[in-house]
Amino acid sequence: MSDFNKIDLKGFALNSTIEVFNTMLSMKLDVLQADPIVKLTGNRLVGCVGLAGNVMGNICIHVSKEFARIMAAAMLGMEIDEIEEDEINDVIGEVCNMISGDLKSRLCDAGFSCVLSIPSVTSGSDFKIESKGWVRHERIAFENRNEKSIVEVFIKSVI
Repeated sequence: MSDFNKIDLKGFALNSTIEVFNTMLSMKLDVLQADPIVKLTGNRLVGCVGLAGNVMGNICIHVSKEFARIMAAAMLGMEIDEIEEDEINDVIGEVCNMISGDLKSRLCDAGFSCVLSIPSVTSGSDFKIESKGWVRHERIAFENRNEKSIVEVFIKSVI
């Protein structure tokens, strides 16, 4: 258990997120250090992927509906006004899946093998995503184009 507590989970999540946004979306993210309790209001999407194996948990990305549309346009090489709703959901699920895949690889390299679930996407304006019972939790807020996003990682070791 002590090795599990020594994992730089925040660094893993931070680097995974920055790499995916940079490589797949050609977007530079600024980490918001001043206010780790950033809250998103209004229409938003949350993409989540589960982990199972030597570590269990969830990785979630929270974005505003507008930023999700911008992300979809960037990934698909389209104009923002050309993006359809189903494309937005697909992109948010895929971005979460890529962040989770990179994080999974880092966890496996640290000796904690695991597999990923398929991504799920929740959208709306009046909901809360909660994950309980985890030993480690990291929450990192980012910003691009004055749009904030949040990546959360909830994990526990089962070995």
